[in-house]
Amino acid sequence: MSQPFHITPDGVRLAVRLTPRAGRDGVDGVALSPDGSAHLKLRLAAPPVEGAANAALIAFLARALDLRKSDITLLAGDKSRLKRLAILGDGPDLARRLTAWIAPST
Repeated sequence: MSQPFHITPDGVRLAVRLTPRAGRDGVDGVALSPDGSAHLKLRLAAPPVEGAANAALIAFLARALDLRKSDITLLAGDKSRLKRLAILGDGPDLARRLTAWIAPST
């Protein structure tokens, strides 16, 4: 299965499908969209109200990948379940960390 991210000159771009108001925070693996692109399925307890779920998503990713929240930017999907994020840093290292983090859930 393809990965939900790709390496860029300044880090990685990550595709996420977020389920807010979940019973607990967690990773539900990688899935394919109808167009064949991969996305990471995440669930968060935060509600989708006034950006709370987006802020929780950035905080969750920052904790999981040992990054600063300021290294993660929401590029698209502010009000959608499908989101694209930019993660700043060393692209190959971030790709390795993402792969290791996602692997147990797939």
